[in-house]
Amino acid sequence: MASSLVSFLKISPDSHFSMQNLPYGVFKPTAEQQPRPGVAIGDYVLDLSAIARACLLQGPLLKDSDCFLQPSLNSFMAMGKPAWKEARTTIQKLLSVDERALQDNLELQKSALFPMSQVQMVLPCVIGDYTDFYASKHHTKNCGIIFRGPENPILPNWLHLPVAYHGRASSVVISGTDIVRPRGQMRPLGNSPPGFGPSAKLDFELEMAMLVGPGNELGTSVNIDDAADHIFGLVLMNDWSARDIQAWEAQPLGPFLGKNFGTSISPWIVTLEALETFACEAPVQEPSPLPYLTGKIFRSYDIPLEVAIKPAGEEKASVVCKSNAKHLYWTFEQQLTHHTISGCNLRPGDLLGSGTISGPEPGSFGSLLEISWNGKNQFTLGNNISRTFIEDGDEVILTACCQGDGYKVGFGACSGKILPAIS
Repeated sequence: MASSLVSFLKISPDSHFSMQNLPYGVFKPTAEQQPRPGVAIGDYVLDLSAIARACLLQGPLLKDSDCFLQPSLNSFMAMGKPAWKEARTTIQKLLSVDERALQDNLELQKSALFPMSQVQMVLPCVIGDYTDFYASKHHTKNCGIIFRGPENPILPNWLHLPVAYHGRASSVVISGTDIVRPRGQMRPLGNSPPGFGPSAKLDFELEMAMLVGPGNELGTSVNIDDAADHIFGLVLMNDWSARDIQAWEAQPLGPFLGKNFGTSISPWIVTLEALETFACEAPVQEPSPLPYLTGKIFRSYDIPLEVAIKPAGEEKASVVCKSNAKHLYWTFEQQLTHHTISGCNLRPGDLLGSGTISGPEPGSFGSLLEISWNGKNQFTLGNNISRTFIEDGDEVILTACCQGDGYKVGFGACSGKILPAIS
């Protein structure tokens, strides 16, 4: 490994946050202090506001910028790929064993390096809008079989465009935030009125999500070959779902209360540059998409994903799903391009979820809807605890990590615990 990618900080080979990663987030050193942008490195958070105030960002795009003096990453995200590349190069150099500016300045280290275990992470940006796609063919097929039968599980439009719906940005929360079990109406039995009460079919959805960098003007669209330049990076996402509420309300306009009560995201945004080593061929698309969805580069990312559930009172979490981002049928670039083809304007900080990422085998299904086959099949957690859906007190933990040659590029965790419904 080149010495420029060896840090003067001690970084465990098992750390998600290597020199090859350097994901961005926003944190508070203490609960009373103001949020500021940071980068994860090993067990530490590098305070970018302190680095900026120390005048260590001397590149032409960042030297006179106040983007790291803001309480969110939106300004930096809006600056685009040249600024992102300049920042990454500078930060890697500052943290390198070959560079003395930060390594020899113990006073600056005290104000710029914080143990990750002691800081409070907050949402990395102001999320103005949130869209959730439905981009996994395996998940789509499974849902189709469950609700319509095996004869016609995938609707004709799905094979021609990335299906999506607009979600609720106000209920997007940072990992670790508790989620209150939602209440709503449920499908009536026979001729009786609809049921009402706490959801009995509360579910997780294993997703990844893009955070938009530079947007586009209203009335314009993003060319498929330029789409990657509009993606600041990826996070893990759990779009919590109340399947019984959703089943009753979803026709004809799609999900509403079954989805709007909470969406959790991981705190660290991993850039596409950090993931470049793990790019791979995307699944074959048949029939071929229309020309506006066909680009010069057709790629996915080999990102192993995992979901575990930790019941209340248990010490250990049980893994219930192992999937991979490469199972997405529609690429991130196709999703973003399709979003704008109508002339819709994206803005820095917009969140675009991939939809549930399921693989072809039962062990890779990315939701309990599929794992329990809508409640028909129980599955077992540690200590012979049975489940079909999420119970109160359960903590759901999503993780993602790529293994490089002697290093890892990971996302940390996206977790949330379910609290009882409000009476």
